[in-house]
Amino acid sequence: IFRSDWTMLARSARTALSTAAVIVSVLFAVTMFSSMRRTTAVLGRGVVRPRNVPRMVSVSPLRSHQNAGLSVSRHSKMNALTGGTSFGVKSAVVASAQKVDSQAKANELLDGIDTIIFDCDGVIWKGDTLIEGIPETLDYLREQGKKVYFVTNNARKSRAGYKKKFDDLGLQISPEEVLSSSFAAAAYLDQVNFKDSGKSVYVVGDVGIGEELDLLDIPWSGGPADMDKQIELKSGFALPHDENVGAVICGFDYGINYYKIQYAQLCINENPGCLFIATNLDALTHLTDAQEWAGNGAMVGALKGCTGPCLRAA
Repeated sequence: IFRSDWTMLARSARTALSTAAVIVSVLFAVTMFSSMRRTTAVLGRGVVRPRNVPRMVSVSPLRSHQNAGLSVSRHSKMNALTGGTSFGVKSAVVASAQKVDSQAKANELLDGIDTIIFDCDGVIWKGDTLIEGIPETLDYLREQGKKVYFVTNNARKSRAGYKKKFDDLGLQISPEEVLSSSFAAAAYLDQVNFKDSGKSVYVVGDVGIGEELDLLDIPWSGGPADMDKQIELKSGFALPHDENVGAVICGFDYGINYYKIQYAQLCINENPGCLFIATNLDALTHLTDAQEWAGNGAMVGALKGCTGPCLRAA
């Protein structure tokens, strides 16, 4: 989502015993460089490569993009569009990781950084459990005058929902410091003037996507409201769908069912010009602190399997 091609590497400071140790632990895993100054560090859980997506748009704020911006849409009118939400970051870090084994090295590294961007799931928290050392880490960074942002490709919540989660975990942040892929999906539709089309959106996902669409007055259906809906497998039955749906947004949906999959594929396959937007393609996610769970890649995979060509890794 930044206007540069960057790679994210990091692990959380789970086992740190003091503020200094937390900073060293975080910086140990983050991808940095020593030659450039006044830049941005991105703290995440892994390396995610760009995708060439022939029939869908991926708008995850934690995914690397070549040529800056969003992946290619299935429709010709969208093929030339690039862009996204910008933090105003001038440069981002892409280099080999360096071991930081002393406070002096940590201070030297921090001196060259203005802004630090954190992933959330598995970095700030696991499920509803705050990772040890995070409050002290954030306090220390702010004391050093660093700007801190939090981005997540988990679309279950809106920005307001994530702000509340931070509050519930005892982390004081401003709403402007949070960006989610639910917001990115809605912002993308706003960018391409989707509202002017007079069409609506069908959501496979949780409340976060709908809340962000509401802020832009974009009509939508689906989401949690379709969690308990079922199909009727009987002779002559055809599931009706709204022919005015112009976009399907797929985010993480713990209530996904066959009704949602069928309804979404009908919109994508039968409604002319319907967009298929995935908030992220994560294979696994952290719903609890006890184990990893199937991520939105499972939901997206179900839909892309019945709507067109498979995704290809760049």
